[in-house]
Amino acid sequence: MEANEYLNVLRKRWVTVVATVVAAVIAAVVILLTMTPMYRASSQVYVAVGGGTSLNEMIEGNNFTVRKVKSYAELITSPRVLEPVIESLGLDDSVTSLAGRVQAEQPAETVLITITVADSSPDLAARTADGIAESLAVVVPELERSAGDTAASVTISTVRDATVPSRPVSPNTAVVLTLGLFLGAFLGVGLAFLREMLDTKIRSQSDVQKLTDASVIGVINFDEDVAEHPLIVQESPHAPRAEAFRRLRTNLQFLEVGGGPRVFVITSALPGEGKSTTSINLAITLADAGSRVLLIDADLRRPSVSGYLGLEGSVGLTTVLIGRVRHEDAIQPWGTSNLHVLPSGQVPPNPSELLGSQSMAALLAELADAYDVVIADTAPLLPVTDGAILAKMTGGAVVVVGAGITHRPQLTEALGALDTVGARVLGVVVNRVAAVERAGYGYGGYYAYGPVDSVQGKEPARTSEDAPRRWRASGVLGGLADVVRDGVGRLSGLTATGADDDGPGPAKPDPELDDVAPDGSPVEAGSSRRSARHPFDPVHPVHKEGQTSQAGTGA
Repeated sequence: MEANEYLNVLRKRWVTVVATVVAAVIAAVVILLTMTPMYRASSQVYVAVGGGTSLNEMIEGNNFTVRKVKSYAELITSPRVLEPVIESLGLDDSVTSLAGRVQAEQPAETVLITITVADSSPDLAARTADGIAESLAVVVPELERSAGDTAASVTISTVRDATVPSRPVSPNTAVVLTLGLFLGAFLGVGLAFLREMLDTKIRSQSDVQKLTDASVIGVINFDEDVAEHPLIVQESPHAPRAEAFRRLRTNLQFLEVGGGPRVFVITSALPGEGKSTTSINLAITLADAGSRVLLIDADLRRPSVSGYLGLEGSVGLTTVLIGRVRHEDAIQPWGTSNLHVLPSGQVPPNPSELLGSQSMAALLAELADAYDVVIADTAPLLPVTDGAILAKMTGGAVVVVGAGITHRPQLTEALGALDTVGARVLGVVVNRVAAVERAGYGYGGYYAYGPVDSVQGKEPARTSEDAPRRWRASGVLGGLADVVRDGVGRLSGLTATGADDDGPGPAKPDPELDDVAPDGSPVEAGSSRRSARHPFDPVHPVHKEGQTSQAGTGA
């Protein structure tokens, strides 16, 4: 990993680092609160050797004392010295426990001994230190007295009495808190990198590019309101997500350069990654660009397209495949005259067999000839094989990857399922990507949900009769501009759906766009036209003689 990658990990996992540091500091505080404060008191004794009148005798006596002092310091923790102290002070300690709290130090080349006692009671620590000094002054002369001597050759005198300490020596609050802080930071950084190593979820475009050579043709930002406003292209065409779907449309245009297939499926590895909303919004953008688009709900297990679009879904693809109705009768128009929808129909007991049948192949061939673009929303690849089967029969698959949902092995397995059947992967769309603030030109006032002018300058169609009109003011000037535009649209009669502001109305026939005559009557099969332009070319379809429409009127 490079330095910037380490910084990216820390920036992404900063919550883990901060939480670990806070937890470590709290643990240090708890330790401080549970620890018993300990106080230390020290007394000091002087060791002297009696006798000797000449200088040489005094020097020899002093050297003897210096050598002996080390032995006397060791005697301080012996039972012979401590037992009298325990008895006199009435301590509850044993000799061993008291010896563990007593420390004797002898400064080099001196005859001084410093006795230090630690105790939870400052007063008892001082009295214990003085008591040990007095006991040592009694024991050492007894040990040094020779047989028959009446006077001790060694005397020990207290030169400094112990004072009662005012502050505890342990725990050291500053040291414990500092240790907790640094330990928490160390553990937090380690835990952050460990989580990064163990985290196999796909979270960005770079994660996808590490797994496959397929192009990332779209990156859709995460929107908290996507559940309430799934049709972002129709409800708020200037929102960042809507612009992302238009970039996806443009990238698909480049993929299809050279007369590639006009029928493709949109699928994902797992449910809940946003394949259906991606299919719908992409179909709307293609229709807004002037292409005749057919959206097929080919997810025969959990269909959702008709629910999103407010259409009747009981008659649809399954009904057509079993021969109950013609596809011309099952296809329904939506919004502008350029977008048609073939719902799923009733959920069958054998979805894979229906989608892989000859009837499905023949139907796709007819629809590809009747429409500029055919988009099929299919089931996820890992739970079932429907998506792979249909991708093999069409021009390829666009795989939607939900950031934070799909794991790297799951995407690899899904792409492998397409490769196994020989299906082409047109590209990958990374959905639900965390939005990144970017400096530059802003659209803040336009980020509103409601009927606003579409890319072509027309009001987008409502999804159903009871769909509420949500106006959100984008400022006084923006509101006035909307009113002026709306008034001009009324006067000129240029509306996309043929509906006024009081509510949705039936679409007005357009002889240049629909398979109808100028007087509004349907054109018989065989007399319709077929667009000769590129399927993604944003211009109106061009009629060509000798070509027929297989889709009919889409009633």
